[in-house]
Formats: sequence, C-alpha cells, structure tokens
Amino acid sequence: MALRSLYTTVGVIGGLTAISRIFGFMRDIIFAHFLGAGAAADAFVLAFKLPNLFRRLTAEGALTNAFLPAYSLARKQAGADKALVLATEVQGWLFLSLSLIVLVMELSMGSIISVLAPGFSDTQDRLDAAIMLAHITMPYLVMISLVALWAAICHADDDFVGGAAAPVILNICLIAGALMIPASQSYYGYSDAYLAVPIAFCVLLAGMMQMILLQLRLARLRRRPAFRFKRLSKQGLAMWGAFLPAALGAGGMQLNLLVDLVLASFLDTGALSWLYYADRLAQLPLGIIGIALGTALLPRLSSIYADSSPQAEKQAQFASHISDSLTLAAITVLPAMTGLIILSDELMAGLFVSGAFTASDGSAAGLALVAYGVGLPAFVGIKITQAALYAMTRPQLVLIISLFSVGINIVLSLYLMRILGHVGLALATSISIWLSWAIQSVILFRQRYLGSQPLGLIVKACCASLVMAAGLYGIMFSGLLTETGALITMSVLVISGIMFYIAAALLFGLHHPFKAIAKDR
Repeated sequence: MALRSLYTTVGVIGGLTAISRIFGFMRDIIFAHFLGAGAAADAFVLAFKLPNLFRRLTAEGALTNAFLPAYSLARKQAGADKALVLATEVQGWLFLSLSLIVLVMELSMGSIISVLAPGFSDTQDRLDAAIMLAHITMPYLVMISLVALWAAICHADDDFVGGAAAPVILNICLIAGALMIPASQSYYGYSDAYLAVPIAFCVLLAGMMQMILLQLRLARLRRRPAFRFKRLSKQGLAMWGAFLPAALGAGGMQLNLLVDLVLASFLDTGALSWLYYADRLAQLPLGIIGIALGTALLPRLSSIYADSSPQAEKQAQFASHISDSLTLAAITVLPAMTGLIILSDELMAGLFVSGAFTASDGSAAGLALVAYGVGLPAFVGIKITQAALYAMTRPQLVLIISLFSVGINIVLSLYLMRILGHVGLALATSISIWLSWAIQSVILFRQRYLGSQPLGLIVKACCASLVMAAGLYGIMFSGLLTETGALITMSVLVISGIMFYIAAALLFGLHHPFKAIAKDR
C-alpha cells in the first residue's frame, strides 16, 4: 500500500482524535471546576477507569490486535463473506463473556473497589461514592467493547471515521453530565462526594450513541455481523487462542497505570486526580500521533504479513512502514514532549486551575506531567512496535515484554513514591515503557522487520526542539508575561513554541515531514 495512503489515514484518525481531545480538554476543564481534586474527583476517576481498564484489557486493544490479523487472513484465504462469519462468531461470544464479567463485577463491586483503591478505606464517603459510581458505569464495558469490535471491522475496509469519532461522542456526553452537576445537587441534595452521579449516567448514554454510530458505518460498508451465537470455527478458536496473551500484552501500559491507581490511593487525597489531569494532557500527542499511527498500521501490516509474497519482500515492506511511522512520530512528538515538560505549570494553570481546582493542585499535577512527558516518545513508539508484533501474530512475545514492564514498574513505583510521592509513580511508568519499547524495537530489528531509521531527520527534530526550548525559556525569563493572566500566558507560550519549532524546522530542512522522509530515502 502506498506511503501516501498511510499518511492520509493517519491524518483522518489524527484529525478526529484532535477534535476529540479538544472536547476532552473542555470536559476536563469543567470537571476541574466542579469536582476539583477532592473526594468526588477521586471517586469518579476510579469508577470511570474501571470499565476503561477492562475495555483495554479485554476488547479495544486486545481484541483488535487478535481479531484484525485473523480477519485479514480469512479475507485473503476465503473471501469477505467467510470473514464476516468469523466476525459474527466473535461478536456473539464477546457479548456473552463480557456480560457475565459485568454481572460478576456488579455483584462484588465493593470488594473490587477496596482491592483497587485500598487507601480509600480511610475516607468512607469517598469509598462509598466510588462503589456507587462504578455500579453505574460498569455496563459501559459491554457497549464500548462491541464498538471496538465493529470499529476493527471498519478498519479492515479502510474506514476509520467511526472508530475515531466515537470518543468525540463520549466527551460531548460527559460535558453535558458535568454541566448538570449544580442543578442535580440542588435538586437531590447529596453530599459533595457524590457530585459526579450525572456524569456517570452520561457514560451509559455515550455508549448507546457510539453503538448507533458504528452500526451505521457497518451498514454503509455492508459488513454488519449478524447478532447470533455460532459454534466456534477453527479460525474462531485460533483467534480466541491468541486473545488471552493479547489481552495481557496489550494491557501492559494499562496495568502500569493501574499500579499507579492502587498505590496513589495510599497518598494524600487528590493524588489520583493529579495523575489523572497530567495523564490527560500527555494523552493529547499520544492520541493524535501514537494511537493514529498504531491504528492505521495494524490492518496494513496484517495484510502484508498474510500475503503470499516472498519473505524478503514482506520484510522490506514491513520495515518501510514502521521506519516511516517512527520517523514521523519523532518529528511530531519530540517538540510535544519538550513543550509539556517546559510548560507543565503554565498548562495546568491555564487549563484547569479554577473553582475547586486550586493553584496547589495545578502545581502537583504539573510535576506529574513532567514525569509523564519524559516517557512520551516511548508511549508513542510502543503503539507502532506493538502493532507490528501483533500483525506478525506474536501476542505471546508482547505478553512477556509487558509482564516484564509491569514488574519493573511495580518495583520502581514502590521505591520512587517514597521519595517523590505521586510524581514517582508517573516517572516509574515512563521508565518501564521506555524499556518495553527498546526491547520490542531490538527484536524487530534483529528479525529484519525494522530497518535503520533516517537518523538525520530525527537529529534535526531534536535540534529544532532545543531551539524551541531556548525560545520558550527566553520569553518566560524576560518578565514580559508577569502581569498577564494564566490563560493568556499559556496561550502566548504555546503559540510561541509552535512558531519557534516551525521556524527551526524550516531552518533545518524539516519544512515538510513527508517530503523530508522521501528525500532522505
């Protein structure tokens, strides 16, 4: 498939993800204003993270990574109709198994919350609120998992609009729920710890709307799997056989974040919220670049690997796609990392410090953002290398590396949190992701599925980022913005940073990443 096609797909996914992130920032600003970083925010962060965590472990990451290669192979060998039969099998068993999981979790929610956040037992109101909110949000797991499966079917037909637009719906619904907080509290008169109740119900509304959107996309493609239970075929059994290691492997990053959640519950009230807001900002470049690249790559690499071409030819195509993706990631992510680290306090103050979210909360979240920012290139890079390994049907390898990463994260977290508190948890996550990405890259390189990168372009991106950093520090220490408000200060610095990087990129010959990559080749 042509290089231009890959970049066009990344542009579509990244553009829709950028829109979603804009609505996400609006959501988080409203969350910060109404919920702050106290008991209500901690309770909702935990309750909402629970279905999201299991979604990534059981569906969005794992199922997509196990399903797409099998679906692509079935289409290559037996045609689109047989592939749709496989999708029908997977859909039926997915719905049944996840419904049972949700039922079990609903019946034992109190114990689950106590295990995930043992520190909540010190504040009973926060614990009770988290249990209640989790009861409401847990069915979202089934909804969003079906959405993830349907999006994967669309991806195989090069339709990425539905899957990328679904998070926009979620953020709009959550904003609506947050805006309902004042009226809801006034009418029902519940305590402050339960402020997020209307937001929790809007999570379910979002799930229903996302399902409708993806069903419409499938109908347009004529790829709607029938909603019935079928006996598993040989292909279906093989797919589910790859699912378990994929579930654990794809969840390595999520398990690392879960470690942060459990350990943060032992820290001061607000630690969970500080990590949440820092992670939200770090997710912006990760979503626009990393997730977009990984999503676009998986169906393409799966198709290449399933092809009957000679091994050397497949390796060359594989390496070309991964190399270009990593280079594009470096050109865009290095300045993003620089900006997040340098402007961490200004970003928090400009976006979130308002109402119940105090200046001290902003400073604490800013320190966590620096720690997450250090790991941003690895967070993005691992989306690319994992897509390659899953396309090669190597979920067991991803699992082994992920378990290693989780072990390293636990050890580092227990050590660093004693020294740096919640910042140590974020830093441990970044270090463990760097190690995982390095291991995966070495494996792909040794098996000739990853070539040498255009290092000249990456060095130029580093130099342009350093120029941007020098320009930002010059403005910050000049005193020109001392009398301006937090929002204006943040806006001026962000715009200035972008302009500095663009100017430096022009100077160093990065005026167009795609042309630069082609020229370097």
